[in-house]
Amino acid sequence: MARKRVVVVGGGFAGYHAAKALAKELTPAEHEIVLVNPTDYFLYLPLLPEVAAGVIDPRRVSVSLPGTLRGVRLVLGEVTDANLEAHELTYLDPEDEEHKLGFDKLILAAGSVNKLLPIPGVTEHAHGFRGVPEALYLRDHVTRQIELAAASDDPVERAQRCTFVVVGAGYTGTEVAAQGPAFTKALASRHPELADQPIRWLLLDLAPKVLPELDKRLSRAADRVLRERGVEVLMETSIEEAQRDGVKLTNGEFVPSRTLVWCVGVRPDPLVSGLGLDTEKGRLVTDACLNVPGHPDVFACGDAAAVPDLTRPGEITTMTAQHAQRQGKLAGRNVAAALKGQPLKKYRHRDLGFVVDLGEWQAAANPLHIPLSGFPAKVVTRGYHLMAMPGNRVRTAVDWALEAMGKRQTVQLGLVRSGTVPLDTDSPELPRLRR
Repeated sequence: MARKRVVVVGGGFAGYHAAKALAKELTPAEHEIVLVNPTDYFLYLPLLPEVAAGVIDPRRVSVSLPGTLRGVRLVLGEVTDANLEAHELTYLDPEDEEHKLGFDKLILAAGSVNKLLPIPGVTEHAHGFRGVPEALYLRDHVTRQIELAAASDDPVERAQRCTFVVVGAGYTGTEVAAQGPAFTKALASRHPELADQPIRWLLLDLAPKVLPELDKRLSRAADRVLRERGVEVLMETSIEEAQRDGVKLTNGEFVPSRTLVWCVGVRPDPLVSGLGLDTEKGRLVTDACLNVPGHPDVFACGDAAAVPDLTRPGEITTMTAQHAQRQGKLAGRNVAAALKGQPLKKYRHRDLGFVVDLGEWQAAANPLHIPLSGFPAKVVTRGYHLMAMPGNRVRTAVDWALEAMGKRQTVQLGLVRSGTVPLDTDSPELPRLRR
C-alpha cells in the first residue's frame, strides 16, 4: 500500500515543530513526511541581533534541519503555488527549476516577511532584519561605515557614516539598537582617528513608548538602558523620506546617515494571498483546530495563519514565536490524529511571558508574568534561549563566554552584498529573499 505523504511548507518555528511532532506520531512505513524550505536550517530568529553585533557566530542560530529532524525528508525550495483541490504544490528549487509535489495532508507554515510602508526611498535605502544574510550584511555594513569614516578627512562624511538609524521599537528593533553602541565602540577603538568622533544610534517609532507590547515598568526599564547607552530614543516619530545620505523625520529634522535598519514589523508570506482563500489581517483563516475551512486535508499555523484565540474571544493569536512553536506542535499532532481517525484538539495557549535581550548585562523579561530587569532578567533570557533552541546550545554558550571574557571579532567577511538582501521581497525587479 502506498505511503500517505504529509507536506509541511516552511521550516520556521511553526513548520519545524510541526515536522518534529509528525515524526514522533507517524510510522515511516505508512507515512512520508516532507518539509519544503528554502534553506537547510531552522533559523533561531531571537538571537539574530547578536549575530549582527558580532557576539555569536551565525552558525549558532542556524540549526540543521536534516540533522535534527530524523524521519523527515527535506526538499529545498520556495513554494510558489498550491492547488489545494488537486493536492499539489509548485515550488522553485535554489537553482530556479520548477517542480511539482503532491500531498495527502498539508501544513502551511510559510511564516512572514518584512512589512513595508509607502515611504519614499525606504525600498531603495533601507534593509530589513529577517534572516542570516541580512544580519551578516548589517554586521559588514556597520563595520565598513566605521572604517570608511576613519579613512575620511571630511567631517560631514564622518558624521554620516557614524550615524545609525533603526526604525521600529518592537522586540527586534529595540534589540538591534541596544546591541549597536557596544559594537560600534569596539570597532572605533581600533581607529585613533575616531577618538573624538560622536557615534550616534537612533531608535524611532510612532508608538508612544519603547516595546509597546510590554507593561509600563519594563518598557521604562528598556528605555532607560537604551538612553544610558547613548541611544537617541525618539517616540511618536518615524521617517518621512529615506535618501542615500540621510533620512527626513516626521518632526521635520534631517538626520545625515548611511545606515537605515527597517524593523517596523512583519506581514504574512505572499504565498497566503495567492491561494484565493479567506484571510484576516492578511493571514489564512483557520478554525480552532488549525484546519482551513472547506479543506479537511489542509492545516495552517504560525505567522501565516489567523488562528482564533480562545483566551480572547473574537481575536486571533498574535504573530509571535511562542504561538508559532505551539501551533506547529498541535498542527503536527492534529494531522497525525486525522490520519489515524482520531478527534482533533483545539489550540488554546496563554502567553507565558517574554524575554528581550538589551545587550551587555542588561535585559527585560516577564517569565510567568513576573517582571524582571537588569542582570536577573539577563540570566532568565539566556537560560530561556538555551532551552528553546533545538540545537547548538553548547556552542552558543561558549560564544557568550568568549564574548564576556575577551574582545568580540570585528572584521568584514564580505559574504553578503546589498543587492542580495532587498527589503522589498515582492518586487519583480529584485530577487526573492530566501527566508
